[in-house]
Amino acid sequence: MADKNFRDLEKIIGVTFTDKSLLKQAMVHRSYLNENPSFELDHNERLEFLGDAVLELVVTEHLYKNYDNPEGEMTNWRASLVNSKMLGAVASDLDFDQFLYLSRGEAKDGGGKARQYILANSVESVIGAIYLDKDYNTIKEFIEKNILARLPDILKEKSYIDPKTQFQEAAQEQVGITPSYKVLDEQGPDHSKQFRVGIYLEEECVAEGEGTSKQEAQVAAAENALTEKGW
Repeated sequence: MADKNFRDLEKIIGVTFTDKSLLKQAMVHRSYLNENPSFELDHNERLEFLGDAVLELVVTEHLYKNYDNPEGEMTNWRASLVNSKMLGAVASDLDFDQFLYLSRGEAKDGGGKARQYILANSVESVIGAIYLDKDYNTIKEFIEKNILARLPDILKEKSYIDPKTQFQEAAQEQVGITPSYKVLDEQGPDHSKQFRVGIYLEEECVAEGEGTSKQEAQVAAAENALTEKGW
């Protein structure tokens, strides 16, 4: 694999590293080392562990200092900012994909859920790397620019409310019905089940969703139902 130009990544994130290997390590997925055991760096999971905590702290501090809302509400806002879907979108916007060190198998899975998790984790590992190489203010600026800047849209769209709650509130308001869920199909062995769930307004099946748990499938069904109804 041709080496990647991490000067380009430094320009993208707006941080010039003193220890260049930290930034490079932040992009090393465990799967790459399975195929390249002699690679000079470890995988990024320790950096991800650190970055996760730093991200939570910066976001929590920002919410505490700038809002006087109830704790439960701000907890939901924070969850919307630091979940894998949001961080995966941040990684895509920053073009992290081209800098990842992945196994051949992972590299082929360009748009799947697994890649979203890898991208989300790379944001956390880059945060950990910046924190170690620079200081708190530098990482705070990075998080404010790339993650906290998305908060106004989250609040405007109320996307911090989980889809099941959103659909239930909308259904009760629009048609006076509380939705129900029904498992339509489940496949696979116990350790790797796949569920298909329908969301109903009385007898009407509004939409379906799939997931590796009933809860995940219900959330997917609710998301699809919100789109289907335009609520």
